[in-house]
Amino acid sequence: MSAPNNIYSGGGRRAGMSSIDFYRRVPKDLTEATSLGAFMSICAISVMGILFFSETWAFARSMMGTSIALDENDQPQIRLNFNITLMDLHCDFVSVDVWDTLGTNRQNVTKNIEKWQLDETGQRRIFSGRNREQREVVHEEHEETLAELHEDGEQAAELTPETFKGFLEEHEMAFIDMYAPWCIWCQRLHPTWEKFGEEVHKLGMPVGVGKVNCVVHAQLCKDEKVMAFPTLRWYKGGEAIMPDYKMDRTVAALTGYAKRKLEMEQKYKDWEAKNADNPDQHQRMRPNAGNSRPEHPGCQVSGHLMVNRVPGNFHIEAKSVNHNLNAAMTNLTHRVNHLSFGEPITKLQKHMENTPFMRKVKRVLKQVPEEHKQFAPMDERLYLTSKFHQAYHHYIKVVSTHLNMGSSRSVNDVNAIVVYQMLEQSQIVFYDEVNVPEARFSYDMSPMSVVVQKEGRKWYDYLTSLCAIIGGTFTTLGLIDATLYKVFKPKKL
Repeated sequence: MSAPNNIYSGGGRRAGMSSIDFYRRVPKDLTEATSLGAFMSICAISVMGILFFSETWAFARSMMGTSIALDENDQPQIRLNFNITLMDLHCDFVSVDVWDTLGTNRQNVTKNIEKWQLDETGQRRIFSGRNREQREVVHEEHEETLAELHEDGEQAAELTPETFKGFLEEHEMAFIDMYAPWCIWCQRLHPTWEKFGEEVHKLGMPVGVGKVNCVVHAQLCKDEKVMAFPTLRWYKGGEAIMPDYKMDRTVAALTGYAKRKLEMEQKYKDWEAKNADNPDQHQRMRPNAGNSRPEHPGCQVSGHLMVNRVPGNFHIEAKSVNHNLNAAMTNLTHRVNHLSFGEPITKLQKHMENTPFMRKVKRVLKQVPEEHKQFAPMDERLYLTSKFHQAYHHYIKVVSTHLNMGSSRSVNDVNAIVVYQMLEQSQIVFYDEVNVPEARFSYDMSPMSVVVQKEGRKWYDYLTSLCAIIGGTFTTLGLIDATLYKVFKPKKL
């Protein structure tokens, strides 16, 4: 008698295959449809649909992830960009110095640095040019000592607060040396200034030559805003004529300067008398007869430095090769217009905004959260010192940051750039009365770097999640359905 025909097997081979069937069929006649089952099926479809769209939305989006890694940058130097406004310091006395732990000690750095003299509103008024080496003025050596020159009387009058204004009222034109006895440049100038007074007296020039000891009469020099020694200042009608004299300190140079001032004044008086009958032309074509021009001691210094990737500092100091600075009048109040490390990516000039590099930077930065954009946290901050003998010191931690907004992990990817973030802390430092304050910016490079990159899900992870949603939902609701069916199933009598 032959074996019954089985639709799922065809001989021994097919019978062996069917024995490992995970998805065995149950005849429809043996199944039972219930209202509870229909309700659970609708719930299963709803849950699977919600989870499916949620998982698809999560897969389509990319999350921003951060990690810490050892900084592998092997460049020996890094670019430091700065733009700083000194509110009360003349450009002639601004010096940018660099120091680091490798022994670098560069004084008055001139390369890639510009200075602008500012007016009283803080606007750039005079371009002081590239920061260049200060010219050393010529001093004159004399055989006679100062005591020998004083044997026939002092031609340069020693002025005090009581006699200062009277001296200016007595002499319509006056040339005054404001000095400090400890100043080496003042000591070298003393014989020359006395000889200059003798020359003025001998030539009969209508110029009063005087001098003020700023150590003995410190308040007088503060009132006159003397920032450096010696200060050689011309007065006309009791008012100071700016800028101060800063040329050679020889009798011939000083005499020539005084003669030019007098000639300009005489020409002005002649012209004024000639045009007295025409007031409109008098006002319109009035020449400058050596009158004082607005002179505000503010300076904007900007540029960039190439510094070693080691702890160090750059500082802005008030000093001069021809003067000793008056520590009692040195005010280092400053505003940081911009300070950053690396290639500049903010506050660029218009011709630099459309370069290929900047287009790449803009494309990447659009995708970076704000908390990872601490490239220049000090920008537009004012650091005000309300008293003398104090200045702000800034401490900066520089952290290399790799921004990777593409799928590649290479820094050469079109969607990857390397920038530098900063952590900054500032505090006021107090100085001794004899020391000149400086605005110091100390920096330290972090050995670790921050990696900010997009973290998307892989396609196989997405498919695995979909299978888990379908299988898990079907199984879970199936178990719930079976349990509820047994509970609510009518019992047979």
